[in-house]
Amino acid sequence: MSPTHLDSDVVDHPVETAADPLVGRLLDGRYRLDRPIARGGMATVYTATDTRLDRVVAVKVMRPALAEDPDFVARFAREARAAARLSSPEVVAVHDQGTDPSTGTAYLVMEYVAGRTLRDVIRDGGPLSPSRALALLEPVLRALAAAHAAGLVHRDVKPENVLLGDDGRVKVADFGLARAVETSNLTATTGLLIGTVAYLAPEQVEHGHADPRTDVYAAGILLWEMLTGTPPYDGDSPLSVAYRHVHDDVPPPSEVVQGVPPAVDALVVRATRRDPAQRPADGGAFLAEAMTVRATLPAASLETQPTLVVQRPAGPPPKAETLRPHRRRRRTGLIAGIVVAVLALVAAGGGWYLGSGRYTHAPAVIGLTQPVAQQRLTHAGLKTHLGRPEFREDVAKGLVVRQDPGANDRVRKHGTVTLVLSLGPDLRAVPNVVGSTVTLAAAALKQAGLVKGDEIQQFSTFARGLVIATDPPVATKLHQGAVVKLIVSKGREQLDVPNVVGKPRDEAVTILNGKGFKADVVEVFSDSVQPGIVANQSPSIGKASRDSTITIQVSKGPDVVAVPNVTGMNIDDANRQLDAAGLKSQVIKPFGVGSTVHAQSPGGGNKVKRGSTVRLLVY
Repeated sequence: MSPTHLDSDVVDHPVETAADPLVGRLLDGRYRLDRPIARGGMATVYTATDTRLDRVVAVKVMRPALAEDPDFVARFAREARAAARLSSPEVVAVHDQGTDPSTGTAYLVMEYVAGRTLRDVIRDGGPLSPSRALALLEPVLRALAAAHAAGLVHRDVKPENVLLGDDGRVKVADFGLARAVETSNLTATTGLLIGTVAYLAPEQVEHGHADPRTDVYAAGILLWEMLTGTPPYDGDSPLSVAYRHVHDDVPPPSEVVQGVPPAVDALVVRATRRDPAQRPADGGAFLAEAMTVRATLPAASLETQPTLVVQRPAGPPPKAETLRPHRRRRRTGLIAGIVVAVLALVAAGGGWYLGSGRYTHAPAVIGLTQPVAQQRLTHAGLKTHLGRPEFREDVAKGLVVRQDPGANDRVRKHGTVTLVLSLGPDLRAVPNVVGSTVTLAAAALKQAGLVKGDEIQQFSTFARGLVIATDPPVATKLHQGAVVKLIVSKGREQLDVPNVVGKPRDEAVTILNGKGFKADVVEVFSDSVQPGIVANQSPSIGKASRDSTITIQVSKGPDVVAVPNVTGMNIDDANRQLDAAGLKSQVIKPFGVGSTVHAQSPGGGNKVKRGSTVRLLVY
């Protein structure tokens, strides 16, 4: 695998192995480190043997200072998992990630790409022609397009991370690693700028902000360097270079080298705008623009073929009548030969057309978005048909997962290529089965493509046997076939009712609440119970449901009323007054006649129990 790094101090030449203590070590009991092929400030890359699968891999071993940072290790694992989900032929595949338990070494296992880096190509053959530069840029942008569609930002696009395999493939490495380093203590203590400074976007330098447009900026600098042979800015220190990225506009490459078409100039300038809003929105948008520009470039001119010139001897041309007969026969034979040759060429041409001349090769569009794939097919003179999309766990929604005919397969010129797009993971929402029986809930889960799991019994206000909740909760998106547990009601929990009769009101309420009940206080008159004391409760004994209400009757003491003064009243008016006060009357007529009250007992103003009798003296 060619050198790939997070930082800029890349070693491209062979690395001395004698003093390397990790050479020959078996990481995690599986990966035997064979030899270092590149070193950098953040990691060393080794060729290694996966002893379990018996294959050659590339292992990036992080510096011990990073491995000792728990924030880095956690972020490193998350970003490696995210990078491993990328499904694009232009992305270096991530096979594994972990920390060796015996040494604490954090490592990343990737596919081994035999070849060299884009840095080697620029150093040995730069500047590149516009056509060659765009041809190398397109697979880089396809990799970025796939990453951006999956919500992943590279953050460290540079020639060292672009690998050119011996088989002609172009791949991008180190997705997500720069983001992992951002959280490390090493970054915090040294002020390290993440990403090689020559390719950092202004917003990365000023604010540390990275999104798909920062990758677009770095890819634009990459194209500038391929066209000119060097990055646009240099300086005495990394900070001086970073300053120029923030304060200077990247000039058109044609100011440095001749022969760069205006469309290529404009493409570079647009991708490297200091204002992110003026750049292509992401790798897919940049790819579409680059493909459009590349299609406008003139085809390379054909070399002039040598012309055969036949000279005849000097002197006057021979007269026709002096031509001897065998020359006429030779001319006739020559003409006949030419005719035969032409007929043979026509036949051969027809055969070629009927055989392979009617066909072209379908370009590779797997891993691209639908607009980019359609544009690429259109440039190849082909039409597009969208097949039925498919759910794919490992491919982001909207990317091409299959094409028919396949990449580089024969297809008729102006023919049609069927594209199948990914729907992303097949996620199913947990249906709302709350209040259903277990049987109905299981049927609803099956219909949703999910599986009923264990039943967990809990007390609740629902009737016994009904579903009160699900685990995971209702509406949670799960993969098809995922297991959902049902929380099933055992009915209301029955508790012993405590006896609080004879206890003060507040104490009784506290006891009932503490036992899982609600207290309903009713004040009543009582001749036998002091005010503020519970005189009765309902229910009084046995069991009741948790959270049910227990009614307690709290005494207000006896029910007494004031005796109205009815002396001097007519007997009928007096009786009405006493009745309204809740008292009875006893009329005493010593003379047998009369209708006026002359005396009463008890007298007016005295307090007596409600229902007591007041004696009235009437005459």
